[in-house]
Amino acid sequence: MEKLHTAGQAGKKVKKCVLATIIALTAMLLANECLADGNVLIYTKNGKGYKHENVPASVECLKKICKDNQWTYEVTDNASIFTADKISKFDVLVFSNTNNETFDTDEQKKVFQDYIRHGGGFVGIHSACGSERNWPWFWANLGGKFVRHPKFQPFEIKVIDSRHASSAHLPEVWKWQDECYFMNELNPGIHVVLAVDLRTINDDQKEKYPGRVFGDYFPLAWYQEFDGGRQWYTALGHDPKHYQDKNFIKHLTGGIQWAMIKTKTENVK
Repeated sequence: MEKLHTAGQAGKKVKKCVLATIIALTAMLLANECLADGNVLIYTKNGKGYKHENVPASVECLKKICKDNQWTYEVTDNASIFTADKISKFDVLVFSNTNNETFDTDEQKKVFQDYIRHGGGFVGIHSACGSERNWPWFWANLGGKFVRHPKFQPFEIKVIDSRHASSAHLPEVWKWQDECYFMNELNPGIHVVLAVDLRTINDDQKEKYPGRVFGDYFPLAWYQEFDGGRQWYTALGHDPKHYQDKNFIKHLTGGIQWAMIKTKTENVK
């Protein structure tokens, strides 16, 4: 009887493994189906104010990511792209180092908002968090609003979510050099993927903000589902050379892939 009981348990384990494998394969097939014909908008508009020198490098990197994944793409810094007809053809909108006023009219803002509310995908890179600084809905859509950053320097990043497509390839502690962005207006719905270890940052103002609000860590990359859409953001990417770094390229690729996946595979990571 004991042998039969053991055999029964083993059989149940095998069935569970087979079921888990089937679920995983189904999820992968659905994800691949959703990503097979992806169309990406690479948007780089900067309003009045500072414009990052990394924009050309980021665009070339994103174009290569699209080509490697067989996605079509369009690159523009012209806000006139935001009409209902034009924007509806894209599966994900990538705001690559946009900054300050990103739209020219309220109608363009409405088109963007409607796109998200109808299930659109959004990706923000680095200074995108400094876009539309007077529009609370945009902050919530991105997940936060830029406050400041200490000087460019090396620091350590802790991988909070090692299962996400944008971080699964990274070591538990990722050593990096960048501008460490501090943000407020953080949307409580964000799922943090990466966080800076504040103990490794040289910053004489960090006691004022962020202080101990998040303990020894502060969010740097996250994903969320907000107001009907799917959003992924990374604060990294100040240096043009970052866009040639293999780990960073995989980080961006995974974020875009996640934002592009449609609702029917929303549990796939």
